[in-house]
Amino acid sequence: MNLGVRWTLHGDGRTPAPGAVVRPDERLSWPRTAGLGAQHVVAMFGASFVAPVLMGLDPNLAIMMSGVATVIFLLATRGTVPSYLGCSLSFVGVAAAIRASGGTSATVTGAVFVVGGVLFLAGLAVRKFGARIIHAAMPPIVTGAVVMLIGFNLAPVTAATYWPQDQWTALLVMLFTGLAVVCLRGFWSRIAIFLGLIFGYAISWIFDLVFGKIHSTGPGGEVTDHWRLDLSGVSQADWVGLPSFHGPSFEWSAILVALPVVIALIAENAGHVKAVGEMTGDPLDDKLGTAIAADGAASMLSTAVGGPPNTTYSENIGVMAATRVYSTAAYWAAAGFALLFGLCPKFGAVVAAIPGGVLGGITVILYGMIGLLGAQIWINAKVDLRNPLNLVPAAAGIIIGVGGVKLTFTDTFELGGIALGTIVVITGYHVLRAFAPAHLKRQEPLLDSGTSSYEGGPTDDTNGTADGTGGRTGGGAGNGTDGGSRGPDTKNGGPTTRS
Repeated sequence: MNLGVRWTLHGDGRTPAPGAVVRPDERLSWPRTAGLGAQHVVAMFGASFVAPVLMGLDPNLAIMMSGVATVIFLLATRGTVPSYLGCSLSFVGVAAAIRASGGTSATVTGAVFVVGGVLFLAGLAVRKFGARIIHAAMPPIVTGAVVMLIGFNLAPVTAATYWPQDQWTALLVMLFTGLAVVCLRGFWSRIAIFLGLIFGYAISWIFDLVFGKIHSTGPGGEVTDHWRLDLSGVSQADWVGLPSFHGPSFEWSAILVALPVVIALIAENAGHVKAVGEMTGDPLDDKLGTAIAADGAASMLSTAVGGPPNTTYSENIGVMAATRVYSTAAYWAAAGFALLFGLCPKFGAVVAAIPGGVLGGITVILYGMIGLLGAQIWINAKVDLRNPLNLVPAAAGIIIGVGGVKLTFTDTFELGGIALGTIVVITGYHVLRAFAPAHLKRQEPLLDSGTSSYEGGPTDDTNGTADGTGGRTGGGAGNGTDGGSRGPDTKNGGPTTRS
């Protein structure tokens, strides 16, 4: 059985010829492949570190499980879809909402485990029936609105939790990260969040030396005098050891809050598969169902042991676009490096010591980008917001999701925020469409701009014509909301930042 773990040497194994690309089933020499793998790990560092910290989960375990998830994905797709699976930022708002209602880390991972299961089933459905079923239930107006409310729902987290811890550091980090995203080129633009973290560490350390302790809200929520950068935990951490594991706990209220993120994850995977297919020149639409199912399975495994969910990363598409090396061997190397990092508690302690003000500056940009990806989906699909059939459900759902509107059913059960907003958008659109006059129900494009059509009907991974997919953002992977990401511009190597 072909598992995609055999590669032929490309040329002399050194440097691809001008204009040539290293295909997924090819590789360069092993030392160069290892170097490319390390580059992929660095590219995903920023978002993969920030996400578990924001979710209150162990960053060491997050990095380790991202390596495991990548291996699962590569085996499932049999080495045809080069991709790295990192911690999804789409769940940060979900985690914040669950914790705000008294949920624990086990409650968070339990809710996300269910989402991974639903994503896995969605992938199997796409393999069986094709992407048509996704577009029928979630046209671009619905997908865009849900992505938008997930991102903007995070605004209070930045405003109330991270920014007040050190407003001036947050401001400087925000400015630096923004400049890095916009002004840097090539590989450096792909790691703008990582560079923002390094800058924030340095500024916090300098401010501690110059101004001493800061009197502000600390990580625990109390107002005290404390150091901006506290590295005491780093010196106490071991160099080698296992991360902390815990089992999931399942609560219906938390599960309902988390389920809407399935929409964002499907969009991210669809955009990723399409982007990679365009870059390699090999149509990969027939692998969409497998990619979605593999992402779901990997997320279930990660959350089952206490880690965060995972999704495809557009930062790594940017690395491939810059290097023109699409070898899955490099991703196997990246997964190996991630596993090693996960076994270093000292490394995790450094990540856990990220100052709150630094997170404040980064999340201002990151959360806003997640929300605006919803608008990008609308733009790509040419959604007409002058049509009240589109405008009304999207407007109502976004305000409910962002404002935290709630419906209380009993003393122990209520719906609000992301969950209620998503229900209003999806059910509102389809109910209104059922009763709307004919002139408002003109056919909308079910596929986002730039994706292939589904003239051939259903498809699976072995035969048939591939269905197109929606939810593509930017010029490449929609990471979206994983990450608030913008897909890389494969023509000019424009910047991208994930979710």
